[in-house]
Amino acid sequence: MANPPHGGSLKDLIARDAPRRAELAAEAEKLPALTLTERQLCDLELIVSGGFSPLEGFMNEADYNGVVANNRLKDGNLFSMPICLDTTKQIIDDLKLAVGSRVSLVDLRDDAYLAILTIEDIYKPDRQKEAQEVFGGDPEHPAVKYLFEKTNDYYIGGKLDAIRRLQHYDYVALRFTPAELRAHFEKLGWNRVVAFQTRNPMHRAHRELTVRAARSRQANVLIHPVVGLTKPGDIDHFTRVRVYQALLPRYPNGMAALSLLPLAMRMGGPREAIWHAIIRKNHGATHFIIGRDHAGPGKNSSGKDFYGPYDAQHAVEKYKDELGIEVVPFQQMIYLPDSDEYKPDDQVPAGVRTANISGTELRSRLRTGKDIPEWFSYPEVVKVLRESHPPRYRQGFTVFLTGYVNSGKAAIARALQVTLNQQAGRSTSLLLGENIRAELSTELGFTREDRDKHVARIAFVAAELTKAGAAVIAGPIAPFENGRNAAKEAISQHGSCFLVHVATSLGYCEKTDRRGRYQRAREGKIKNFTGVSDPYEEPKKPDLVVNIEHGTVRNAVQQIMLMLEAEGLLGVS
Repeated sequence: MANPPHGGSLKDLIARDAPRRAELAAEAEKLPALTLTERQLCDLELIVSGGFSPLEGFMNEADYNGVVANNRLKDGNLFSMPICLDTTKQIIDDLKLAVGSRVSLVDLRDDAYLAILTIEDIYKPDRQKEAQEVFGGDPEHPAVKYLFEKTNDYYIGGKLDAIRRLQHYDYVALRFTPAELRAHFEKLGWNRVVAFQTRNPMHRAHRELTVRAARSRQANVLIHPVVGLTKPGDIDHFTRVRVYQALLPRYPNGMAALSLLPLAMRMGGPREAIWHAIIRKNHGATHFIIGRDHAGPGKNSSGKDFYGPYDAQHAVEKYKDELGIEVVPFQQMIYLPDSDEYKPDDQVPAGVRTANISGTELRSRLRTGKDIPEWFSYPEVVKVLRESHPPRYRQGFTVFLTGYVNSGKAAIARALQVTLNQQAGRSTSLLLGENIRAELSTELGFTREDRDKHVARIAFVAAELTKAGAAVIAGPIAPFENGRNAAKEAISQHGSCFLVHVATSLGYCEKTDRRGRYQRAREGKIKNFTGVSDPYEEPKKPDLVVNIEHGTVRNAVQQIMLMLEAEGLLGVS
């Protein structure tokens, strides 16, 4: 294939360093070791495979400054995204890292040595400038938030010696390095390849779009989805890959191939589009589809898009001669019910009836079990999505009860468990604060820090059970707002979480305390007792407030059940 990689040659460090693998592995054992984060692992994988050619390591200060300022490495090569190894001053000091020294890079998942970095630079970046020049500076941009909240103060630059590839255990037959993919194209006789970038499931419109793009260029299609880090809230890559596999037979015979890209996206719009074009060129593509708001993170807190709809296309067009890859503009495909066909929006005559299902509506139909018509997506694709995204009445959820000791929390929790068990359809788990303390938090006391740890452990268990489709009832005191909010956020990543404030007054809780706990606390026999010697911060935004001082346990359970019913969680198929 007469399509050279970016910069002229493929920097396949794995192949280059293969003869020295044993020697490098032995050296790595004797060097200080730096464990990489998930994003750093994604970056490392594409450096050593040649996906980021012409890079041969993490950027030194000169390369970093050139990329941030004007999309150029020090040697003049075009490169639009900083690829940096960040760390802390503490780690630099502890490992005695210095210019000229070597450090082993370790996989956080299995402690395996992946590469050795020869340090050229240790420098403090201007993160404010990086945020502004690369991503536009908006503090709500996910990459800007990551830069200031998760990136460490120092960057280490230098070239790599590769010891081994990262080990993946999923879809190994679909993971091609640039050299392997180029060889695959050569074997198939493909000379012109249109790459399609995606981090979402594909439906009929995407198939129509890619087929039209390929036919118009007399090319084949490379479906090249990102399976590293994408936008928070995206559908997991396991589901998406099953969708792509289901869709592949719908292409004309021999037209399309599927390969997975272990990229950590930054959602950087125009800069990211240039970067994506470089990566696809390195993988052997000759054409690249760039859509409206390509790699944009959506809307900011003011409801405005971070980037213009065609900024990404314009950015890549500016460098098209240097990139050596042809931009294929993404055309919105519109379904015409009367003729049962898709057409590009600019070819749809005025007044012709059209139909569409938005992403929001699709998610709603999946959630509720409503029909998804075949004109929108193929049955085999819908089947995969329904398996991974069951309707609401089959999804897990957590009811998180908080309140004083003897507020009625435990009684409500037990009664709610019985009521949910009576309905069947889900397993129901009860996580009472005292029980979890006895099983998982025996070493914790009642300081604010220990209470937050205790709540975090309950949240972890609740999140895992929720993810598995269970109904979870958690009932700790959880007296602090920050701890409750963190718990709800953690659980909500895997399903619905409802914060229920059992707002029974302190006086009533103490008056009806037959076990005498409040009295012992006031006598100083129990330390750090909530409501006596420790504070209780009332929830600012509970999903529901119940109170057994002015009602009954049965009333409280009924209110919770009505809330769950309104959310569609108690329906039947």
